[in-house]
Amino acid sequence: MDNLGDIRLFVEAAGQGSLSAAGRKLGLSPAAASARLVKLEGALHTQLFERSTRKLRLTDEGRLYLAHCQHALQTLDDARAALQAGRASVSGALRVSATSDFGRTVLRRWLDAFNDQHPNVTLTLVLSDSLSHLLQDDIDLAIRFGVPTDSSMVAKRLADNRRVLCASPAYLEAHGAPSHPDELGEHDFILLASSAGVANSWRFSRGTETALFSAPLDRSRQTNDGSLAREWAVEGRGVVMKSIWDIGADLQAGRLRVLLPEWRCPDVPVHALFQRTLYMAPRVRTLLDFLEAEFAQAAGTLAPYLA
Repeated sequence: MDNLGDIRLFVEAAGQGSLSAAGRKLGLSPAAASARLVKLEGALHTQLFERSTRKLRLTDEGRLYLAHCQHALQTLDDARAALQAGRASVSGALRVSATSDFGRTVLRRWLDAFNDQHPNVTLTLVLSDSLSHLLQDDIDLAIRFGVPTDSSMVAKRLADNRRVLCASPAYLEAHGAPSHPDELGEHDFILLASSAGVANSWRFSRGTETALFSAPLDRSRQTNDGSLAREWAVEGRGVVMKSIWDIGADLQAGRLRVLLPEWRCPDVPVHALFQRTLYMAPRVRTLLDFLEAEFAQAAGTLAPYLA
């Protein structure tokens, strides 16, 4: 850590694409900034930038070093903020991930409210129905339905959840509403596809009775985007399996209706995923507490559908 100032200069130069601009921000002359970067590369025995007259470009080694430096500097900044102000002052960069539909319809508004309370937090919201990006994108907190079996992240349960088949009133008027899972074979479906395959098989239960159904792929639309799947359903293009959290506003507005309400699929609760660490940054802890409160309040509105 004896070259911490040089590391800060490197991170700033990478972000601005200019060593002279980074030097000015840190109060260094162009010559001093260049000398400090040369010293850092010499200590590492590695070239961090490919230099041109127009712009700096990170080498592969520079990109790898940058990711670790950003994480280390943010941890030091968090520790200093915690010592100086405890949790009364929350600041810094916060990267949040969510599934596409939940992120667009619910979480984005919660994050707006969080940012109003904590304006010194700089938010990034990454929407993806995949978990593969969480580590390489340095996500601080992810909201997901269920717990991935192969994830190294800590999972904290935030709320109950229910998955239901739903369709628009116009679709049901044209095709009829099924009264039993065995009648689903006559319907058109909208399916969510991922690298793991197409989610087209479901297990339903009603009391002691169970039923299995697999939607026919040749009669189904497919997408890897949960938000698009919901929009297609609202437009009347088929039946879709969705979380109550994704379609709560559509159910309340009458844009979608639940099919087979007496039948249940296995519930998949909502979880917050975060990195396993001895020290949780104040901004992450504060957001986690905020989201717990928002889920609890919203669950009251969705209680008739969660029950």
